[in-house]
Amino acid sequence: MAGRIRRSDIDEVRSRVNIADVVGDYVTLKSAGVGSMKGLCPFHDERSPSFHVRPQVGFYHCFGCGEGGDVFTFLQKMDHMTFAESVERMAARIGYTLQYEEGGAAPDQGNRRRILAANEAAEAFFRSQLATPEAAPARAFLGERGFDAAAAERFGVGYAPNAYDAVGAHLRGKGFTADEILAAGLQGQGDRSPYDRFRGRLIWPIRDTTGATLGFGARRLLETDKGPKYLNTPETPVYHKAKVLYGLDLAKRDIARGKQAVVVEGYTDVMACHLAGITTAVATCGTAFGGDHITMLRRVMGDTDNADTTQLGEVIFTFDPDEAGQKAASRAFADEQRFAAQTFVAVAPDGLDPCDLRLQRGDEAVRQLVGTRRPMFEFMIRRQLAQFDLETVEGRVGAVRAAAPVVARIRDRSLSNGYVRQVAGWIGVDTDDVQRAVNAAVRASSNADARGRDGRASGDRASVDRAFAPRDGGDSRGASAAGSRDGGDGRSRPDGSYGSDGDRATTRPGESAAGGASHAPVIGLAQLPNDPVTRLERELLMALLQHPEDVPRETASRALVTTFSQPALATARDALLAAFEHYGAADWARRVTEEAPPAFAPLITQLAIAPLPVRDDHVAEYCAGITSSLIDRDLLRRKTELLGALQRADQAADPARYRELQTQLMAIENERRRVRGDLS
Repeated sequence: MAGRIRRSDIDEVRSRVNIADVVGDYVTLKSAGVGSMKGLCPFHDERSPSFHVRPQVGFYHCFGCGEGGDVFTFLQKMDHMTFAESVERMAARIGYTLQYEEGGAAPDQGNRRRILAANEAAEAFFRSQLATPEAAPARAFLGERGFDAAAAERFGVGYAPNAYDAVGAHLRGKGFTADEILAAGLQGQGDRSPYDRFRGRLIWPIRDTTGATLGFGARRLLETDKGPKYLNTPETPVYHKAKVLYGLDLAKRDIARGKQAVVVEGYTDVMACHLAGITTAVATCGTAFGGDHITMLRRVMGDTDNADTTQLGEVIFTFDPDEAGQKAASRAFADEQRFAAQTFVAVAPDGLDPCDLRLQRGDEAVRQLVGTRRPMFEFMIRRQLAQFDLETVEGRVGAVRAAAPVVARIRDRSLSNGYVRQVAGWIGVDTDDVQRAVNAAVRASSNADARGRDGRASGDRASVDRAFAPRDGGDSRGASAAGSRDGGDGRSRPDGSYGSDGDRATTRPGESAAGGASHAPVIGLAQLPNDPVTRLERELLMALLQHPEDVPRETASRALVTTFSQPALATARDALLAAFEHYGAADWARRVTEEAPPAFAPLITQLAIAPLPVRDDHVAEYCAGITSSLIDRDLLRRKTELLGALQRADQAADPARYRELQTQLMAIENERRRVRGDLS
């Protein structure tokens, strides 16, 4: 049995992979200053971006929830894979052949990787079967809905033969075991033997944002098939229906670019929209649109609270006019306020879904459907009003009471006031009557919230404290208090993997409990004071970790041997000194992290990630200035000490000692002039 992946291979893969490219498959990243990128954290729900990625260092860190690490940590946490699987995936991405300690290429191991490989092989098999004579009903189904062979190829559509062991036999022939095929959900276990889950059905592959096939959706074609109209892959280690959106792999780039997402109700609707030019369409897979879907879309869109109001994104829902569609609309409205983006509803004429609309009226009609969307609030209010006879007093009163809770949910005061007037006009009542009903609904909602919060800790607040305030010349932000938890702190184990503090049961040899035992509290930027001295020491370490190319090795060494007054930063400085032989190397920051006591490793990660308070075009000047300032501060301290010693010295009794002190003072003063010259 092969051993661990060679450490040298792990380091090589890590150095070759751009972490921003990998994270960018899941999160829309934007520039956040010098060498830093930021976006909405994929590990907790937030409305303002606090998730930072620094490609040059190879780390990510969220200053909201404390998650951090390298590219392997990110994949482990996002896709629930082992460390070895994350290395293998990145090696495959860059075409690098891994070697194990006992020699030989990487073996076929890792449950998640094998399931994904089985899905990929099954997808290829299904696609090849679409051209067979048996698949004529599948091709007819596609043709009747306006999809040709090119469309099927574009979306990876295939056909599952109407046999009990067609895909199973094919995969076993490819080297997959019965257990792996069952684990992927491609077969079910019968009384005597496994059987193909999808038989005689049209197949759509369901992929994640990276394009990996997680599962399948299958449409019934044959009258003899007594199963459900649509059948999806069951829950597996890689497929969770509440956390996938069909078409997101194809739509993510345009969603991020245009800050628009169109949510439709089925696979064929996604195909119709994309073919009609609405390339931001996605659909849920056998489940209602919910919180996890919202989180996914917000990450891709970069949907933040602090976005320019002229650049707010749009989420457009299309719903069928039947009862199921109305229920779906209500569920979507319940979560509407989780978006910072504006939400809309698009309902096609005659209740047609996008697929039928395209088939009957062409591509332009689909584009017009999205173009004539209505705001979600208006849609929901009109749904409420439609239940009442507005020609009667009773009906108007009932309509006001029904519409008021909808208007009460609007956070924007100007928008709320506008809807109060609009509702009054629609119903035919006085504006004051509607306003009183809305105020009552607001009070009722507040009372309900207060009852629900009874006994809840104050930590539930959405906002987080910043570790250090913005300073002149930049937007320097640090971690919140929550960051000290650091559930994924970027601390490397001997084999190159990463884990949380809970993974470390013992201290290092020679390491005291106070100096970083596994039970010591985790230290982060949030715990540091914000006085000028601490800022100077902190920003020096940030400069050396993030931009060693802008500070000569000798200068960096001189700065690091100065006296640090902040204990936590002094420990971080010691880690830099311990790893100094790797100064400026591609893995410099990681080497420093390895040298730090476990409790201080999150602090190293945050120092390597936190944005520098300087513009891109002044980085070198800033790094030189901050380094010289710290050296100058240390020289001033030494000068003060020598002056005191000189005052205490007896020139007559010990003239040699007196001359030596004078010589040292002159040397320090000359060095200060040189350093200050560097500062000027």
